[in-house]
Amino acid sequence: MTLKSSIADLVAAAISDLPELAGLAEIEFVSVDVERTRDPRHGDFASNIAMHLAKPAARNPRQLAAMIIEKLPKSDLIDKAEIAGPGFINFHVGAPAFHRELREALEQGSCYGRLPGKESPRILLEFVSANPTGPLHVGHGRHAAFGATVGNLLEAAGFPVDREYYVNDSGRQMDILGLSVWLRSLQAAGLKVPFPDAGYKGDYIRDIAASLDTTGVPGITAAQLVAGLPADAPAGDKEAFIGALIDRAIELLGEKNFLNLRQQSLESIRDEIREDLSEFGVEFDRWYSEQSLESEGLIDEALAVLKERRMLYEKEGATWFRATDYGDEKDRVVVRENGKKTYFASDIAYHYHKRKRGYDYLIDLLGADHHGYVARVRAGLEAMGYAGDSLEVELVQFVTLYRGGEKMSMSTRSGEFVTLRQLREEVGNDAARFFYVMRSNDQHLDFDLELAKSRSNDNPVYYIQYAHARICSVFRQLGEKSLSWDQNDGSANLGKLIEPHEKSLMTTVSRYSEVIELAATNRAPQHLVNYLRELANEFHSYYNAHAFIVDDATLRNARLALITAARLVIASGLKIIGVSAPESM
Repeated sequence: MTLKSSIADLVAAAISDLPELAGLAEIEFVSVDVERTRDPRHGDFASNIAMHLAKPAARNPRQLAAMIIEKLPKSDLIDKAEIAGPGFINFHVGAPAFHRELREALEQGSCYGRLPGKESPRILLEFVSANPTGPLHVGHGRHAAFGATVGNLLEAAGFPVDREYYVNDSGRQMDILGLSVWLRSLQAAGLKVPFPDAGYKGDYIRDIAASLDTTGVPGITAAQLVAGLPADAPAGDKEAFIGALIDRAIELLGEKNFLNLRQQSLESIRDEIREDLSEFGVEFDRWYSEQSLESEGLIDEALAVLKERRMLYEKEGATWFRATDYGDEKDRVVVRENGKKTYFASDIAYHYHKRKRGYDYLIDLLGADHHGYVARVRAGLEAMGYAGDSLEVELVQFVTLYRGGEKMSMSTRSGEFVTLRQLREEVGNDAARFFYVMRSNDQHLDFDLELAKSRSNDNPVYYIQYAHARICSVFRQLGEKSLSWDQNDGSANLGKLIEPHEKSLMTTVSRYSEVIELAATNRAPQHLVNYLRELANEFHSYYNAHAFIVDDATLRNARLALITAARLVIASGLKIIGVSAPESM
């Protein structure tokens, strides 16, 4: 239990013991709000509960605050409670409470700060889910770092969570990929065949083409390929031209051979994405194939449910979903006139199956251009009998990568983009993971390469890691002086820690579990980032102001206990973000 929640419980107990509030309906639903103060002169925590209850209790807020303070149970948590302003209650926490937190940190080690496990809701977190049409670029890297950190935060907050990557391996984009690779393989064999502007042009396409297994695939000539194309190709419509090329490829190769080449291309990119993410420290519990929705009949199953619930209708040869009945801006086509199912049909079937698999709450982390996606998928869930608010969508804004002041391109089709692998090779995993989550996901991120590579206090990840390494160096110095550390003695004598720097560091350490809860609840890793920067700053200030290896063994043990707790929290917080905690730098 956090200090914050412990004080809230004391306040709740005081309220329940006030006869003046007995029988008030509002009391049954009241939530005691306790927050850290910004100014230590006003105590450590503050609550506005007296102002919240003043009207139903028909009391002046300051009068009610005094009554609550009078009824507070005896506890070593609180040194003093006082009334401020119109009726705030300020709480000054006693040193024993901070000492208790330090002892818990020392006893629990890497588990300190984590909240008790919960059985529900079962959460399915889907993130990255980049189209398997090319390598991951730096924009995908932000999705990966943000999603992995949110997953770690949810687990630290006690939630059962699974992580899933949805592989968009069906539809026209896969046909374009397969065609692009096949045409490059023909060019590599010396054929002068046209390459469409709407194709995928990166060098990775040539690499995949070089590894294609074309056993059983009939050879063709350039003349055969262009023979069936429109007369104005390739000067005409780009999309029409590439569509004609796809049709011609299927005609010449046979559908089975074309799908085989397409699948090889897909698997090559998917495997590279999986390897990239693994090397980035991002793992998934499941890679879910869009193809399986069709092959296992899940789209038909979802559409059958909608049809049974009278949520579908026919118009102009297509099948439509009544999305406007659930707040969407317009109805949506689920089956086109040609009988092909739409991407939206796959989307609602996928989320329907997420719920069918037993997940209570679905979190999708998507690109900023997916804002219109939320209403329609929620509509699909509601139409099939599930609560729309069981789906949460967090949009991740774009990344601007600066290299010498030059903005890098992000176009997958053109092939002119900086890959996640290139970024990792240049700045390292630690800096990349940290920088990606420094800002809120709903804000654009300017990624400064030079800052990320610098070994200075201006680099926040270096500054935090350096604090961890500095603490480790203190213990190496202890060994060099042939001195030992008695943790039990240090824990028993934390009352020796009376310096302002010590109180500040203890206070900051004690906030760790509150920060985890806040960051997890708000899907906001930047709260943890900011906290770690503050904790590192408190330690560096303490380090610069006081010696730890002092002659007084009892004081020495107490100070070493304090910085050990700080080290444990730094390492734990960095691990949640996916960053290492080096022992030397």
